[in-house]
Amino acid sequence: MRHYTINITLALFREGEYAAYQVIYKRYWPLLFKHARRILQNDEEAKDAVQDIFTMLWLKGPTLFVNTTLSAFLYSSLRYKIFDVIDRNKIKGDYFNSLESFIDQGELTTDNIIREKELAASIEKEISFLPERMREVFELSRKSHLSYKEIAEKMNISDNTVKKQINNALKLLRFKLGVSISIAISIFYL
Repeated sequence: MRHYTINITLALFREGEYAAYQVIYKRYWPLLFKHARRILQNDEEAKDAVQDIFTMLWLKGPTLFVNTTLSAFLYSSLRYKIFDVIDRNKIKGDYFNSLESFIDQGELTTDNIIREKELAASIEKEISFLPERMREVFELSRKSHLSYKEIAEKMNISDNTVKKQINNALKLLRFKLGVSISIAISIFYL
């Protein structure tokens, strides 16, 4: 596409010229991203916000009315999108704070109790799949609350072997259950 002014490019885009949209996209995407990134301090949120603006631009295409310059229109649209992201993050933050407060107060609903039981059952199942000796060391540590030294004496192995078996068990459980569930292992079995 020849080098047209941005107003002519916008007019061509309104007429359905896809190449004009590409010119607008290539010209403004990096600038809008940089602006959004500076405010949001998060690459993914900034990319999403800018992409939403270009999606809106694409969808409105022929009916798009810009009563200012295109750059002013895009920056203004991005500003409102950033406000939405900030509001959404504030709501998420409020939710997580509320959830944290709820957890700190120790109140469990029936749903949470059921999930906790299901999680404990999943952990127990994966523990049962551990190699026999590793499982025995892990259970003596986490269920019987024996120290490494006590386990070593009971099983006639070294403290380092106990430590290694427990670390290996935790690695396997993290791998099979995922990081979030491995945190629960620490909660249930410490």
